[in-house]
Amino acid sequence: MPDKTADLDKKTEEKAVMPSSTEVPLTLDAGPAPGKPRSLWSDAWHDLRRSPLFIVSALMILFLIVMAIWPGLFTDASPRDADLKNHYLQHPNWSHFFAADWFGYDVQGRSIYARVIHGARASIAVGVVVTLAVTIIGTIVGMVAGYFGGWVDSLLSRLTDVFFGVPFIVGAMVILTTFEERAVWVVILALAFLGWTQIARVARGAVITIKQSDYVVAARALGASTSRIMFKHILPNAMAPIIVVATIALGGYIGAEATLSYLGIGLAEPTVSWGIDVASGKDQLRNAPFVLMIPSVMVAITVLSFLMFGDAVRNALDPKMR
Repeated sequence: MPDKTADLDKKTEEKAVMPSSTEVPLTLDAGPAPGKPRSLWSDAWHDLRRSPLFIVSALMILFLIVMAIWPGLFTDASPRDADLKNHYLQHPNWSHFFAADWFGYDVQGRSIYARVIHGARASIAVGVVVTLAVTIIGTIVGMVAGYFGGWVDSLLSRLTDVFFGVPFIVGAMVILTTFEERAVWVVILALAFLGWTQIARVARGAVITIKQSDYVVAARALGASTSRIMFKHILPNAMAPIIVVATIALGGYIGAEATLSYLGIGLAEPTVSWGIDVASGKDQLRNAPFVLMIPSVMVAITVLSFLMFGDAVRNALDPKMR
């Protein structure tokens, strides 16, 4: 007879070696835990950091902002000191980098290099402040119209159409001619008074789409107030298209300020502005073209930088561009 005790001991040893079907071996690798899903803003920042367009434009804008805030870092020459006797239309001296005579002198004997450096403050200040103002005004108007709808939407939409039908430059010219002193704040008010319509339309469309979302309906069902729904749930999700439009429009406001100053209706002396310098150099295009070309190039570079920045932000925030 076979030894039943030996067979039983052998089966016991095999069960001890083999793992139970309900147990998971400790040596198995379950793989990395799934990461937290990224939001639209984190995805946008991830794309922007790898965008050459964004990096180049951001560096150019940073340089212009530093130049506008701290012009003394780039030159110690005054943009208003004039010397007609010694510096009348003196040509650029390329042998002295970052010197007062690097870009030459204008018809009044003033350093063009110093005026280019100091002129960045007025142009960028107008662009940035106008953009902030029209973004706030347009967002509020668009949110109220899109959220409440009905007669409120009809009234605000018709008001927006009225302002939108006024030619931007012509309307700004009409407003500015009513002021005797055209300082920086006057130009900002004129441009902001007419420039909010596009952002209002974008904000209205975004709010109409977002207010039908499930989380907005749930917040309303739970008794959340109107202000909480608008500013806590709707506004953060509607900011992406608003930011895209605002960043692209910023360069346009800088160009508008230069255009108005060139026409003699925008900023006026003693304010230092690129548009004023372009206007003063237009009569010297034949014998001293650098007086006109240098401030014109600065306007073009600044506007191009903000347009490139806006395009990069649009590509990162718009899912259709991915």
